[in-house]
Amino acid sequence: MKYLLLLGLCAIVASLASALFFMLRNGREDGSKGRKMATALAVRVGLSILLFLCILSAWQLGYIQPTGLPAGSNKKAP
Repeated sequence: MKYLLLLGLCAIVASLASALFFMLRNGREDGSKGRKMATALAVRVGLSILLFLCILSAWQLGYIQPTGLPAGSNKKAP
């Protein structure tokens, strides 16, 4: 499961890098640079939502467990 999540994060970073590439590249006058950059950013948003849903479903199915602070540890010391 860790490798699947790592692969998802790498795909998100790659999509963000491709959007940066399209933004910095000298594009044609027909506006294809802007369309390609917007498509890359839309793919990144879609991958981020998909990764979040995968993490949520993995937690619900018991594949991953939260490892935060215990629920009763919010009390302040005197």
